[in-house]
Amino acid sequence: MKNQKILLPGGAGLVGQNLVARLIEKGYTNIVVLDKHRPNLSILQKIQPTITTEFADLAEPGTWQRHMRDADVVVMLQAQIGGNDETQFIRNNCDATRLILDGIKASPTQPYLVHISSSVVESRADDFYTNSKKQQETMVLESGLSCPILRPTLMFGWFDRKHLGWLARFLKKMPLFPIPGDGKFMRQPLYAGDFCNIIISCIENRTSSGIYNISGHQKIDYIDIIREIKRTTSASARIVRLPYSLFYLLLWIWGLFDRNPPFTTQQLQALVTKDEFEIINWPAIFNVPCTTFQQAINETFNDPSYSNIILEF
Repeated sequence: MKNQKILLPGGAGLVGQNLVARLIEKGYTNIVVLDKHRPNLSILQKIQPTITTEFADLAEPGTWQRHMRDADVVVMLQAQIGGNDETQFIRNNCDATRLILDGIKASPTQPYLVHISSSVVESRADDFYTNSKKQQETMVLESGLSCPILRPTLMFGWFDRKHLGWLARFLKKMPLFPIPGDGKFMRQPLYAGDFCNIIISCIENRTSSGIYNISGHQKIDYIDIIREIKRTTSASARIVRLPYSLFYLLLWIWGLFDRNPPFTTQQLQALVTKDEFEIINWPAIFNVPCTTFQQAINETFNDPSYSNIILEF
C-alpha cells in the first residue's frame, strides 16, 4: 500500500502541499505531482525532496499523460479558484478534467480516482468558479468512473496563499483591515489538515462512489474569523467596517490594475451570498477526527515546520 503510485494533478496548491506532507508522514513513498505553477512546484520539491514533481499544463496533451498509465491512485486537485479571466476557469477546471478522465479510462492499471469538487456546486452564487466547478463535477459523474466526490467548503491551513493565509498577511502588514458591511456572513471553514486526512482515508479504504459534502463543523461569521486570525497572529491592524457599495467599488478599481487580484468582485458577491451547506458526520464516515477552528488556526499560523512557507499567489 505504501508504495502505490499516487498521482496528484494540480498538487502544488493548498490541498496538494498539505496532502503530500501528510502522505509522507504516513510513509507513502511513490508520489507524483503535476502542476503548471513553477514557483510553487519548486517550493514543493524543495521541502519534499523524495517525491517526483513535473511541470505540466494539464489542459493540453503532453508527456505528463504517461504517468496515467501506471498510476494506482489519482487525486484530481487541479482548480482555477480566483481571477477575472473566464477562459482560465474553463481550461483548468474543465479542459484539464476531460484529459485526466480520458487518461484514467485508457490506463491499463485502472487507477482509483478521488475527485475534489467544491461546496459551491450547491451554492446560489453565479460566478466563473462556481459555474466551472459545476461543469467539472458533471463531467466526473457522466464519465462512468466509480469514485468518491468530495465537496469541501472554504479551506485554510498550511501553505494557504489565497484565503485565510492572505488575510493574515494583510492583517500584519496594514494598519487598517476593511470589512464589507457588518461582516456577519456565516462561513463553514474547513481545516485542510482534516480534509487531507479524509482523502487519505479514501485511498486506504478505497471508499466507494458517492458524493460527500465535507463542511466545516463550526459555523462562524466572517468578521469573527478575522478576529480569531488577528488574535492568533498578534496582528495590530484595526478592523474597520465599510459600506458594501464602497468595498465593491474599491475591489473593482483594484481589478483594473491587477490581472490576478487576491480578492475579486465576484468573490465578494459569493462572500455575502447566504449559503449554508449540509454538515454530515464525516468524522465517523472516514474515521477522521474534527479539529476545532481555534486549534486549526493555531496550527496553521504557529506550526514550526510549515507556517512560514508562503506559496506564490
